[in-house]
Amino acid sequence: MVNTTAHRSTVLRHTKRPAPPIPQLPANQNGSAASTSGPTSGSGSLGSGSVSASTTMPGSGLAGKPRFIAVTSLDDAQAVRCAEFHPSGRLYAVGSNSKTLRICSYPKLSDLRDDHTTCQSTVLFKRTKHHKGSIYCLAWSPAGDLIATGSNDKTVKLMRFNADTCNVEGQEIELSMHDGTVRDVCFIEDMSNKSSLLVSGGAGDCKIYVTDCVTGTPFQALTGHSGHVLSLYTWGGAMFISGSQDKTVRMWDLRTRGCVNMITPLTTPSSPVNKGSPVASVAVDPSGRLMVSGHEDASCILYDIRGNRTIQSFKPHTADVRSVRFSPSAYYLLTGGYDNKLVLTDLQGDLTMSLPSIVVAQHQDKVISGRWHPNEFSFISSSADKTSALWALPPL
Repeated sequence: MVNTTAHRSTVLRHTKRPAPPIPQLPANQNGSAASTSGPTSGSGSLGSGSVSASTTMPGSGLAGKPRFIAVTSLDDAQAVRCAEFHPSGRLYAVGSNSKTLRICSYPKLSDLRDDHTTCQSTVLFKRTKHHKGSIYCLAWSPAGDLIATGSNDKTVKLMRFNADTCNVEGQEIELSMHDGTVRDVCFIEDMSNKSSLLVSGGAGDCKIYVTDCVTGTPFQALTGHSGHVLSLYTWGGAMFISGSQDKTVRMWDLRTRGCVNMITPLTTPSSPVNKGSPVASVAVDPSGRLMVSGHEDASCILYDIRGNRTIQSFKPHTADVRSVRFSPSAYYLLTGGYDNKLVLTDLQGDLTMSLPSIVVAQHQDKVISGRWHPNEFSFISSSADKTSALWALPPL
C-alpha cells in the first residue's frame, strides 16, 4: 500500500484552478465502470444511431443534469482507427481503414443545448488513398505544423500542414524503415536545434525508430521489445514510453539513446500466477509523475513513475482497454475499450482507494481511441462502428 500523504505530494499535482463542473461520480467498490440507463435521446444520432451518451450520472442524485452529448459525428465506409486534436484545438484529424485522412473543424460549443441533435462534422481537408493500407495512427507536432500517419502498408507519411489555410505544403515524406504495421507515432521537440523528431513503432521487428523531421532521415533504431509495439506517448522533453504485446512498458530517454526503465505491470497483483497482459495503450500525466497503462485483459494500471511502484490496478471496462488519456489538468482519466464504451474516472481523491468511474459515451462497436481537447472539457472518439464522434458538455 502506498502512503497516502507521500503519494499526494509526489504523484498527483493539484492546482488552485477548480476541476471542470461535472456531477459527482459514484464510487464503485469493484473498480468497474458504473452502469448507465442506456443511450440518451438528447444526444441525437446519425444514420443507424451509432453514437450515444449516458442520460444520468448514477448515484449522483443529479439525473438529467450535465452529460456528454455527441455534438458532431463523422461517418466512414470502414472502421475509424484514430483521431487527434491539433494543438490549437481548432482542428482535429481523423484516419480510417478506408485509407482516408480527413481534417475537421472544431465546432462552436457556446450554443450547445441538452436537446442538441448530432450533426455531421465539417470536413476542411480530405485525402483519399492517403496510404496503400489502413491508417492506424496519426499525430500532430507540438507546433502543429507537421502531421504524421502510420499504416499497415508498413510506411509512415510525414507532411507539413498549414492550419490557417488547412492544406498540405510542400512534398510529403514517406518513411519505409518498418517491416510491419505501424501502430503508433508521436513527436518530440529537439530543443538543441529547435526541430521535431518523430518516434514510430509497431509490428515486424518490434523496433522503435526516431526520425529527424527536417531531413526525413531515421537516425535511431531502439531495440528491447520482444512483441509488437502497440502504443507510444511523450509528455515533453526527451522522454517517451512504449507499451507492447510483450506485456511490458519501457521508458526511453533520447539523450542516452536507450531504455532507462522497464515495467511489467501486474494486472492482477494478488494472483500468484499473474504474468501481466499485453499493453494496448499508455499515457503520462502532464507533471510526468503518474503513468497509466491499458491492457488487453480490461485492466488499467496507475503507476508512480518517481517512486517506481504500482499504485493500483482497476478495471473500468469489460474488454481490451485500447485508449487511455489524462485530461489536460489530470483531474480525470478517459479510457476507451472494446466493450464499446468510453469511461471517465475521477482522479481527485486518494488514488490507492477505489476510483469513481462512469460511462460517458458509447458506440455501436469497439472504441479504438478517445482524445481530450487540449483546452476544453470535450473529447473525440473513434470506433469500429465506422464513426468518429466529438463529445462535449452543454454549458451550465
